[in-house]
Amino acid sequence: MSVLPQEPQPAPAPAPMRLTCRACDATPLVHWRRRLTDEEFAAYVAVEQARRDLETLLADPQKPAPVFGPLPTADDTTRVVHACGQHAIGIDAAALIHAKTCTAPNPATLPGCDCTPEPPLPPEPAPTASPLPASWGGTGDA
Repeated sequence: MSVLPQEPQPAPAPAPMRLTCRACDATPLVHWRRRLTDEEFAAYVAVEQARRDLETLLADPQKPAPVFGPLPTADDTTRVVHACGQHAIGIDAAALIHAKTCTAPNPATLPGCDCTPEPPLPPEPAPTASPLPASWGGTGDA
């Protein structure tokens, strides 16, 4: 009696990533941003440097070496903080970027937080309209 080979089975799908409230693991309703802690930022830069090192290692030696911009700075990066409705900070505070030391959502300080968020960026000036060329004036001339 011969045994037929079994067809390969597909790998099981990875479990979906579930976002949770940072304070209680409930489903989040809101979020805001904070700067990365020193440890988080060091890990972030290490991953980026490893990516660059790998890309350089795998680059075609007969072509120019890859060129990278500067590594990110702490002012370039933020982390999203999720919270459920019970642990949400105020909407005005959520619109700002919080310090890396911010402990929100801390039930002791809600609906506020224990840091001084960064001031909002000034609004960008509205772009000025550029005049269209005369041939675009809608006269129907081609």
